[in-house]
Amino acid sequence: MNCIPCPARLRPTHLFKGPNMKRDARLLTIPMALWGASPAGAATEETQAWITEQAILHAGDTNIVTIDSSQRIRSDGQSGGEQFLARVAIDHRITPALQLGGGIAYLRSEVDQEMRLFQQATWTSGIWISRTRIEQRFFSTADEASWRLRQRVQAAAPIDRAKRWTVIAATEIFFHLNRARPSDQTGLATMRNQIGLRHPITGMVDAQLLYMRQQNFRDGRPDTVAHIPWLTLSWRL
Repeated sequence: MNCIPCPARLRPTHLFKGPNMKRDARLLTIPMALWGASPAGAATEETQAWITEQAILHAGDTNIVTIDSSQRIRSDGQSGGEQFLARVAIDHRITPALQLGGGIAYLRSEVDQEMRLFQQATWTSGIWISRTRIEQRFFSTADEASWRLRQRVQAAAPIDRAKRWTVIAATEIFFHLNRARPSDQTGLATMRNQIGLRHPITGMVDAQLLYMRQQNFRDGRPDTVAHIPWLTLSWRL
């Protein structure tokens, strides 16, 4: 998912007000400081476009069900070409700040298919949301499951007095933990950096538009860097 669901009761209630003004302004810049942490060097570059539709359902006071699908228009056919992703997740609120959950996803590309199980922990503090996710990925082209660790940190902060415009800044790092195929590599695999805006369209629908820079790290070959405009429509049910 492009954003981490956050219940209304966990959303920040202030920004750039009172004694926290300077602190919050500094904190919001930290994810973007990582933007150039891993230079592309001689990386090959491409442009993609992603569209995501997402529904968030509050099932009682402590459970959140998220259903989303994404269409990814990708020009690089060698890495799988265009993709379709569908995902269902359930998160349970343990404390006001901590959610534990998991789910299942299906991804189809032009070269293979993937079923994915995942478990995740989401921590919320003020404008900050941190998510740690472990995935077990089952490819149609591999006999073993591929395990992946994803660590995401996001800042989401209202920028107007009415709190209708929210700036989003996020960094997510992917680590491959094993080799499901002989050609796979372990260790740091991908870094995503995002920045953009979220704005409500109606009382139940939000639109979010991000720019994402995605860098895939490859042994013995130039890295690949994708520049991706990413539109997400979210329904709160």
